[in-house]
Amino acid sequence: MAPHEIRRPFKRRPISDQQKRRELSLLRQTQHRSDAQQRARNLASSVISLQSSSPDVDPEILSEAVPDLDEGTESESSNFDVRQASRLRGPEARKWFAKQLMLPEWMIDVPDNLCQDWYVLARPAGKRCFVVSSDGTTVSRVRNGSILHHFPSALPGGARKKGASGPANSYSILDCIFHESDQTYYVIDMVCWRGYSLYECTAEFRFFWMQSKLAETGACDPPSFYHKFRFSAVPFYNCDQSGLHSAYTGSLPYVKDGLLFYNKHAHYHTGNTPLVLIWKDESCSQYVIDTDNNGEVPHQQHIVLELQEEGKLVTSDDPPVPFSCLNADFVKQSGLSSGSLIRFAIGDGGLKCVDGRFEKADLQYISVSNRARAFADSYSKIMFQYMARHSPLKVEDLASTISHENQQDKPPEVEMSD
Repeated sequence: MAPHEIRRPFKRRPISDQQKRRELSLLRQTQHRSDAQQRARNLASSVISLQSSSPDVDPEILSEAVPDLDEGTESESSNFDVRQASRLRGPEARKWFAKQLMLPEWMIDVPDNLCQDWYVLARPAGKRCFVVSSDGTTVSRVRNGSILHHFPSALPGGARKKGASGPANSYSILDCIFHESDQTYYVIDMVCWRGYSLYECTAEFRFFWMQSKLAETGACDPPSFYHKFRFSAVPFYNCDQSGLHSAYTGSLPYVKDGLLFYNKHAHYHTGNTPLVLIWKDESCSQYVIDTDNNGEVPHQQHIVLELQEEGKLVTSDDPPVPFSCLNADFVKQSGLSSGSLIRFAIGDGGLKCVDGRFEKADLQYISVSNRARAFADSYSKIMFQYMARHSPLKVEDLASTISHENQQDKPPEVEMSD
């Protein structure tokens, strides 16, 4: 893809209301002001203090009652403190920790104003995790809540050493991807810095702080006795032709796993959000189409849905998208219950959308999903995977949208008469 190639405008029949939800998300964040400082404090406490728990091993919940996380809202999640989180095990712990991350939707249509309102960055391959530094230690936890590393770092409050500056009770929270081959934490977002919450700051501001503050601390320096792992801020670009070209084809010190697109005005919204998108093709990711347990691409697309009351099968979205329904006899004979995660194959009938809304799917039952899994698939992931098999959204489509937007932004030429 040439960086300044001009193409015809990209058009695709609508298969979702993703653009409408983007607009609603931007509107909602201006109307809703939560206690961001308390939310950051709770998350930092949970990551640091729950070192004895092993939520990925123990499938049981302690007998003491805990809130229903499936029905929790963002504000409820922010009030869910470390004492409650410490009682969670198995799927409930995985769900709680996963919901603290901002999770991208899969790009199934090209956003409006892509060139002006969005950043693009090359996502590093590796384990997504929170990194929290506080009170002389640093802890990283992956999406299921289990500890990845417990180590000293050059982050504020991240190591017990003489001459450390800053208040003793300060903490920092980074959203990272750990890249195994070079043992580096690549920082894709900053949630809190020295106790200052960035939940309700725009991505534009968070990314500026991420680049400047990390460099100030020495966290990007090579490993040492008080700094076990190197940190590196992932480079981001304005999503114009040059930026898209750099993220897609540019040389980087890590293995790429797709492209991430951030709306510049987006706050750090926990859970799935249409204001952050992920897109992949074979040139920038080894994992475009999902594989089975043997690492092979199955002949049919596999999806995981959640069983709800009255046999409804839904996605993990909020609100969930209903896909189909199982009859009561089959549910009973198969030993299924509400909340079960079930794997299906999409048959030859495929998926059908009408006027941007999902209508029906040809589903074939396979089995109950692995117990280690916490969530059903999202609607955007199912549709992206389906498109990748049949009619993929290509990088040329993104480039043509940017070119079209640039042409529209140019002032009209005015002819001067003699």
